[in-house]
Amino acid sequence: MSDVIVPKGQPIPGDPEKKGWLFKWTNYLKGYQRRWFVLSNGLLSYYRNQAEMAHTCRGTISLLGALIHTADSCTFVISNGGTQTFHIRAQDEVERQSWVTALELAKAKAIRAQESDDDEDQMSSGNVAVGGGEGEGEDASRIARELAARFHDLRTCSELVTRHGTSLQRSLADLEIPPTDTTKQVSERATLFRISCNAMMNACSEFMNAAAASSARMSRALQHEREQKTRLQEVVEQLARQHDNLEKTVTAHNTSHAGGNGSGTGNETEDEDHEFFDAMEEGVSTSMDDKTSFVIKVPVNRKNKVKSGESSDESEGETVTETQQVIFVEDKERAESAMGGAETGVVATKASDKEQNFKIWPHVSQVTSMVDGHPRRVRVPDKPNYPLSLWSIMKNCIGKELSKIPIPVNFSEPLSMLQRLTEDYEYSPVLDQAAQFTDPAQQLAYVAAFTVSSYATTSCRINKPFNPLLGETFECDRMADLGWRSISEQVSHHPPMVAQFCEGQAGWQCWQEFTMTTKFRGKYLQVIPLGSASAMFVASGNKYTWRKVMTTVHNIIVGKLWMDNHGDMDIVGEAGPATGYVAHLKYQPYSYFSKDTQRKVTGVIKDPQGVPRYVLQGHWDDRVEVAPVSSASPDNTVCKTGKFVLAWQRVPAPPDSHKWYNFTLLAAQLNEQEEGVAPTDSRLRPDQRLMEEGLWDEANTEKLRLEEKQRGARRQLEAEAEAAAARGADPPPPPRPAWFSREAAPGQPHLRHLYNHRYWECKARRDWSGCPDIF
Repeated sequence: MSDVIVPKGQPIPGDPEKKGWLFKWTNYLKGYQRRWFVLSNGLLSYYRNQAEMAHTCRGTISLLGALIHTADSCTFVISNGGTQTFHIRAQDEVERQSWVTALELAKAKAIRAQESDDDEDQMSSGNVAVGGGEGEGEDASRIARELAARFHDLRTCSELVTRHGTSLQRSLADLEIPPTDTTKQVSERATLFRISCNAMMNACSEFMNAAAASSARMSRALQHEREQKTRLQEVVEQLARQHDNLEKTVTAHNTSHAGGNGSGTGNETEDEDHEFFDAMEEGVSTSMDDKTSFVIKVPVNRKNKVKSGESSDESEGETVTETQQVIFVEDKERAESAMGGAETGVVATKASDKEQNFKIWPHVSQVTSMVDGHPRRVRVPDKPNYPLSLWSIMKNCIGKELSKIPIPVNFSEPLSMLQRLTEDYEYSPVLDQAAQFTDPAQQLAYVAAFTVSSYATTSCRINKPFNPLLGETFECDRMADLGWRSISEQVSHHPPMVAQFCEGQAGWQCWQEFTMTTKFRGKYLQVIPLGSASAMFVASGNKYTWRKVMTTVHNIIVGKLWMDNHGDMDIVGEAGPATGYVAHLKYQPYSYFSKDTQRKVTGVIKDPQGVPRYVLQGHWDDRVEVAPVSSASPDNTVCKTGKFVLAWQRVPAPPDSHKWYNFTLLAAQLNEQEEGVAPTDSRLRPDQRLMEEGLWDEANTEKLRLEEKQRGARRQLEAEAEAAAARGADPPPPPRPAWFSREAAPGQPHLRHLYNHRYWECKARRDWSGCPDIF
């Protein structure tokens, strides 16, 4: 009736170890019913017939941890702790014993597989193999697991022999009472057989102990070899760095004598595994005066492939079809003269700009300004030490739809996304200085430095800002002390989108439409910006557009959160004399094995003919320096630069800022109460204000109320649209932004939310009739 047990070894996954017809207890009305049973991969399944195996399984029980015992000569019971119990009857005792033996072996195999998986997890988390040692360690572990598996098989067989021998002796004693000589002989032989089995098991156990001791000695020797290999690898890497430095020195010397023909650049281009060569040693990121050369790969013919303001990241599938490796070498002989000429040009530009009342405004840390008759604050209240209770979060989610589960403020900072984007203008003096240059290449170099400065605070700001409500706004009027003012509005909720406009007294205007998408990768979260930004200088008409690079938040599940910005950014000149100029920036991703310092940014500014004009290098959390390109080889693969000058440097945060969300001075002042702002301003948002004051429980309650109010307004709008459709009338218009209009920019085919220049006029009149009730 039943098939033969598949021999032990390595069965093909999915092939049954045993199958056949048995009788299973169903209920008191039907009793035992004939079913087709299949034992495979530690699972016992049954079907009504063999044809059902292709589509319908009537029940399955796992043998891992299951209890198997015999009820009578033909019946046995399988139970896994009370949740499942199978009462099964075979046709005779031989078939029952065949199935019980197969089930016991399958159970032992399942337990052994579980233990093997646990051992592999421990080994993978506890041991770091280097080079060929990894294969040797895996071989030793595989042999040890194989021996342990065979020992488990022997132990299982020994237990079965002991059990069957005891049953045999009991059966013989029951057959002949009083016992005869034959019965005694059989009993003695069964006892001798059990003793032999125990001796065999003891010998196998001693062999396993010897093998374990030998494996331990081999593991220690292997670990010693790994440590030696690691030390040798470190020495080789140090020699490689020294070789690179010597190679660059020789190349710079040869290039200075070769006249820039590019013939001596073969050695530099051989290493295709690194985007950049070492520009500086570790710990010297704040002083780059000793830097003489570096290499960067830049796209060629970029103007024919890139849309305006587009940025790319190669990990997201957009590939650069053609790149060119360019070597930048500082020309020390002409550095002083080139620098003097640059200073002369700047002085002349400043003199002409003085007639236009342009000036470079100070940083927020250098001024003491007033708001509503009192000095602006210099910090926010300390972040309270509220423990994050996972159970309290889950308790609030019970019985709710996934879309209605609120994210507690414990993960946030007391600023909205509108205010967080306003922080991009903390280093607006860089734009003030860019407005004074008449050379589009030099102006674009400083615009590129400004785009890098917007990432300065992301290195230590890991809390998420509040998601703005639809129609929420934020104004920041710092014309009196910082020389700029901005207005931001949440113009869309699905997908979330922010429109922002900022203008400076130095003659520049910035606009951005920010939206994003996220990808959760398990250990980290990728934030991919989709909107674009632009900067325009009114005097010259120059306009530049770009898109922000990707941000990755690491250690989402376990560990300390930290952020990294990486990818390519192209800043494209779209209007005025700057048309055709392109700045290509490379934000180097974090790499544990990279020779370069982390958070590094390099870039090159090219004119419409593709000739490098300026070069940029630095770190997005520290500083950026720029230098003019004094000469280039005919194929633009070797360029000589002047002396690097500082374009932007980060201002250190207040010493105790770690107590209040790692805010900068400007961030601490953004949410300060001001009179006369719009009723939709983020400063008036109650849940955000409660969180800033340390009342987190009240803030969570208020946050839930605001979100439910927004959902209610959307449901009401949908109901009105359905009612209008039922009447055959036009649906009511959706809510529109108050300060931005969706239209196409001059010369652009795409619709964007452009500023309508009405906010500051309405504020002067105190006319907020167009603002919705969102709080």
